[in-house]
Amino acid sequence: MTWQKTLQAPGDLDAAFSVPAHFASGFAIGVIAVDLRYPKLPGNVANATTFAFPVLYERVDFPIEQLFAGDPAIKDQVVGAARRLEAQGVRAIVGACGFFAHFQDDVAEAVQVPVFLSSMLQLPLVERSLPASRRVLVLTADAASVDGAFISHMGGTPERCLVCNVGDRESFAAIRWGDTTLDNGRLTADLRDLAARVCDDNPDVGAILLECSDLPPYAAVIQAATGRPVFDFITLINWVHAAVVQTPYYGYF
Repeated sequence: MTWQKTLQAPGDLDAAFSVPAHFASGFAIGVIAVDLRYPKLPGNVANATTFAFPVLYERVDFPIEQLFAGDPAIKDQVVGAARRLEAQGVRAIVGACGFFAHFQDDVAEAVQVPVFLSSMLQLPLVERSLPASRRVLVLTADAASVDGAFISHMGGTPERCLVCNVGDRESFAAIRWGDTTLDNGRLTADLRDLAARVCDDNPDVGAILLECSDLPPYAAVIQAATGRPVFDFITLINWVHAAVVQTPYYGYF
């Protein structure tokens, strides 16, 4: 694995050094994203303004249902996208859908940089942070695909997960099926009310995990409505970026 040089201070630019040559550089995080057309608001993984650092996108093209199901027929596309991102110099690779989890092991074996394809990879860490009597509420675009086998594959405990579908909500239809018009106010209210109701009905929910890469724009309102910690793709990607682009500390002592 060849790492690009990390400049630690302005004076580093005065030195002579050699780095891998790429068409463009400085993209530490590479994102595999399905070619889906609908409004992608700030907070969405597929909206580059979500991040305080540059990200590099690589497109794959297949029906989203194939990804939900983990169809082996699309594996080569996903692996190929990861290899192209690696060749362009990224330091870590993430996905822009929680169901890229189906190909986590395949991609991790195919490249030499760290791979974090799904927000669901946070599940065992979130579970470990809670008392054994508490569960994790998983909000997902396709609850039927988040079964016990899927949760176990992510290192979670099925009995400690409460899975709730948002993909069948009318306000989510523009995202789920693709449309140029999204009533964001309605969707925000729907997700807020849904999360609050589920937590009221299930007081043993100790934290919330958003499977879908379209849900982070609503994380703050969900947290305000439920009082629970909310984990999503952005908490994962920010954590990964902090690990692969460490910065020195300055201050007084």
